[in-house]
Amino acid sequence: MKWNLIEKQTEFLDLLKLQGKSFNTIKNYKADLNCFNAFLVDKQQGLKLNQFTTAQVQEYAQFLNKKYDSSNSVRRRVQALRLFFDFLLTENIFNENPIKKMAVSPKILDVPRPLPYSDVLKVYKCLKERVKGHTGLIQFVHSRNLIIFHLIYGAGLKVSDISSLDYSSILKSKNGYRVLVEHPKRDPYSITIPEAFNNDYSFYVELYEKFILEESLGIHQLFFNANPYKILSGGLSPRGIELFFEEIRRELKVEITAKSLRQACIFKWINLNHPHSSIKEWLGVAPSYSLELYTEELKKSPTDYVYAEIEQDEA
Repeated sequence: MKWNLIEKQTEFLDLLKLQGKSFNTIKNYKADLNCFNAFLVDKQQGLKLNQFTTAQVQEYAQFLNKKYDSSNSVRRRVQALRLFFDFLLTENIFNENPIKKMAVSPKILDVPRPLPYSDVLKVYKCLKERVKGHTGLIQFVHSRNLIIFHLIYGAGLKVSDISSLDYSSILKSKNGYRVLVEHPKRDPYSITIPEAFNNDYSFYVELYEKFILEESLGIHQLFFNANPYKILSGGLSPRGIELFFEEIRRELKVEITAKSLRQACIFKWINLNHPHSSIKEWLGVAPSYSLELYTEELKKSPTDYVYAEIEQDEA
């Protein structure tokens, strides 16, 4: 059977997109596969892959270890290639996955680098001022961004969780709100959102009713994609959320990412003495997941990791 490696890699990446993988995840997989392509060219094999022998697997391992100092970088590229060969198995191109024979070092967890609490407050105040300082659709966009901030720092949600939320995912509870997180492969669960969310969300609902419900746009997602003139679609992709954080980084000169803000939330929960079992449940991770890196950093420098819930009067 004749087949083209680049075409098959493109089909594989398209499949990941259909499975709901984020823009950044697909971009990283593409970069990892390009690394493999570079190896084939380096070995003067060209982009032809009728077979991949045990000897070539070992050569690729040596190629990666020479190219990258980080064992995590090597692991990621091996994992990407392993999944690609699994895809080739489903296409009946290979009879077995040769990459499964490739041993790699254990994953090394990165030390948490949360956004400092002073910068958390700085970002929050900026977002509040943007909402107050604008009207119309621009105000709605700023209000959307403020709610995204709350869901990450207040409830510890990942970008992938946020991008898939429906309008009905925010649940009214006795003392405020909870956010319902649903995954295709695990039971749904909900997380209490801190009190500072309440008034900001009530205002967001007013704008949502005006710009989406009254206009009968047929949008059911909590968030939306828009330009300065109109709402384009329901939902906000992980890339759209990342662009919001990039813009905040440039304007405020703070090292904020969705990940650093989420890590700040984890330190906040630890500071508030929430049980680790509860924190893991809210993060949507397995009970075996360890928070040791966070607790160790907190022990080494407790004054650097002081976080608290945001108060309404801090805006």
